[in-house]
Amino acid sequence: MPLKTSAQAASANPAPPPKRKWAARLAPYRRSDNKRAVGELCLTLGLFVAAWALTLFLFRLNPWLTPLGVVPAAGLLVRVFIIQHDCGHGAMFNGRRLNAWVGRVLGVLTCTPYYYWQHTHAVHHAHSGNLDRRGVGDVQTLTIAEYRARSAFGRWAYRALRHPSVMFVIGPAYVFLLQHRWPAQLERAGWRPWASVMGTNIAIGLMAALMIWQVGWVAFLAVHVAIVVVTASIGVWLFFVQHQYEAAQWDRTADWSHEAAALAGSSHYVLPKPLMWLTGYIGIHHVHHLASNIPFYRLPDVLRDFPELAEMSRLTLGESLTCARLKLWDEANRRLVTFREARGRQLQAV
Repeated sequence: MPLKTSAQAASANPAPPPKRKWAARLAPYRRSDNKRAVGELCLTLGLFVAAWALTLFLFRLNPWLTPLGVVPAAGLLVRVFIIQHDCGHGAMFNGRRLNAWVGRVLGVLTCTPYYYWQHTHAVHHAHSGNLDRRGVGDVQTLTIAEYRARSAFGRWAYRALRHPSVMFVIGPAYVFLLQHRWPAQLERAGWRPWASVMGTNIAIGLMAALMIWQVGWVAFLAVHVAIVVVTASIGVWLFFVQHQYEAAQWDRTADWSHEAAALAGSSHYVLPKPLMWLTGYIGIHHVHHLASNIPFYRLPDVLRDFPELAEMSRLTLGESLTCARLKLWDEANRRLVTFREARGRQLQAV
């Protein structure tokens, strides 16, 4: 499927009306509902435990059947992560302490230390779409000029990092199973990142020991570790297409604004309704970046009440499959491009 031109992408993703003052308009949707939140949490955890048990049953029945359970269980663990994600934004429950404790507990299941992730993700929200503030909590993205300025090895390393097998398979497993076991980027930020990471590590170790004692280490690897790895790949894919798509826009600090970055730099990933539910409506990502403290269960209400937002930055499941080809930011033409397109720009310049 060919990539859309910049003009086609712009026509498919109309610009927001000027001076809409979205922060004030979205304020009513920021109210958390503890009763609704508890219901969502219990339903999600209950379905996940059932899917985990089904996966174990299928493994014992015939190991070749295990993927039939791993995939839905991983989808439900993605939803668990979204609940943890909302806790990190103070959006899931009405109360900071309740959000924090639920987030910490869920972090054991998702292999994501709560405070460490909360901090890096806050940086992502504060600077998303800002070319001058990249590097924390985002997907590494170079401009064409930055890529060309690298050594031959540096260019090879970047190409390897952006290869789909690394970006969506090896990389996610590494991040969630290994990188999250150490407070990378926050080693000097005081004791809280260390306590978050090490406390989560201890809890994961205890949970793993209990599981191995109950089902054996082979079943633990084939069931639980497999579910976590698939969950990580799904999560990274979702995060990738939410910011690395044809119509995405980046700006230097002088031209950057939070609202413009949210609406033009975050996609509205239009998935089939069952997948929207399973992924906690995180595909409504442009609205999430407009107001990150809107609970995930209220995001569909925003699109219902503001139809113009439903039509902005739309990215379908089919269209998203081409996003993995986008590798570099072309500052001159203000769009993400493939390596081949970047080479064409260089030849034209010569």
